[in-house]
Parts: sequence; structure tokens; C-alpha cells
Amino acid sequence: MSADGREGAPAPALDTVLGKAVALLRAFTDDPVLPLAELVRRTGIAKGSAHRVAADLVAHGLLDKTPDGYRLSSGMFELGLRAAVERSLHEIAMPFLQDLYERTHETVHLGVADGSDVIYVAKIGGHRQARSPSRLGGRMPLHCTALGKVLLAHAAPDLRQRVLEAPLERRTPRTVVAPGLLVRQLDAVVETGLAYEHEESRLGLCCVASPILDAHGHDALAAISVTGPIGRFRPESHATAVRAAATGISTTLARVAGEAT
Repeated sequence: MSADGREGAPAPALDTVLGKAVALLRAFTDDPVLPLAELVRRTGIAKGSAHRVAADLVAHGLLDKTPDGYRLSSGMFELGLRAAVERSLHEIAMPFLQDLYERTHETVHLGVADGSDVIYVAKIGGHRQARSPSRLGGRMPLHCTALGKVLLAHAAPDLRQRVLEAPLERRTPRTVVAPGLLVRQLDAVVETGLAYEHEESRLGLCCVASPILDAHGHDALAAISVTGPIGRFRPESHATAVRAAATGISTTLARVAGEAT
């Protein structure tokens, strides 16, 4: 058993601030609230150091301070839930992404929003794949990719406003940097379920994307896209396949979530 009470868990190194933070968080096992003295006893961290690190964790929304000590905050729950959701999303989406690749033989992406960026969480491409700036785990601004436009179109109003009010980075001469034009494109995405990119993130590339919606059909959990080179790839001709794959993933996620409740 590790020093933090979790059987099989490696003991975090206590010579770094991160190691101390991990040790404090892992100290919460069966007890919802722990006083500072008990945290010190369970982790072996000096009292003054434990107090400082716990205060930082409170400031970052990972612990709550209570009259009786500390407890894990809702921020920890949200992080765990997001990790679980993204694992389920990836597992459920992959068969649909592979089928979409077999239909198009072009690069297929799965992306999720993180702030004003899209993060690529899956990418399938073959020998004919276009040279794309995307990479697994990489980021791109929401406003200049088809994936990003889908996610931005369905984003919370405050995020949408923040992106539109900030300077829009011009990645290529064709990047949409006029907020009014981008708003019209986002409205069209909500109406049609499709977003397009024509050489806006990188010259020579075009793309079509569609949202993976939640069970209520409003919020975009993620988005999928197909990308190809401008010379041979016509994104409009793949719109139906992309939208069908996104709908299939959305339906499967909703069914799995329903079975789990």
C-alpha cells in the first residue's frame, strides 16, 4: 500500500510542490473532510508546507476549506467526469471515425473544445492524407477550423462573445477575421449542422465538420471532420457522410448514458 493509503498507487515524490499536491489530494479516501493535522499525518508533509499547498489547491478550485478542515471540491469532480466522458467519447467514436475514413480515404479528426481552442483527440489518415497542421493532442484556434467553428457555434454565449470580441488570428490570407462574417457562418452551422473551412488554417486544405451533440441536441460535446487537399477534395460532397457519422456518435453516447442511469 502506498503512503497515501491507496493500494498499488505509487507514492508521490514529496520534494516537489506537485508531488505534495498529489499526496494531499490522494489522502482523501473514505473521509469526506480531513483536518490539516490528519493530512499531515497521512502524507508526511510538514505542517507549514501542507498548509501552503492546501491553500493553493483551494485557490485553484480543487479543495474546499470548511470549518472542520478540507474536502475535495466540485472542481475535482468535474475533472474526473471530463476524463471519463472523453474516454467514453473516444471509444464510442472510433468505429464511426474508421468507417468515415474508409468511405473518404481522407484525414478524419475528432476534436473537443478547450477555452478558445480545439484539441485534436483522435486523427485517422492514410498514405494519401493531406499535410495538415493538426496533430494528436494539438490545438488550433476555434475560429479558423471547421471543427472549431462547429464547437464555437454551439458554445456558451460568454465563450462565443469572448472569441468574437478578441482579435481573430489570421493564419492564412483566407482566415475569417471579420466578426460579423464569422457570426453569419456560426449561425449557418447551427442551422445546417455543418461547418466548412477553405484554406483558413493552412493554405491548400479544406474541411467539413459536424457536431456531436448531447442528448438534448443543443450542446456540442465534440465534433468530427474530414480534411483533404484543395486540388482533389470537395468538402461539400462528404457533408452527408460526416453529418451521419456525427449523428451516429451522438445517438450512441445518449443511449449509453441512458443505460448507465
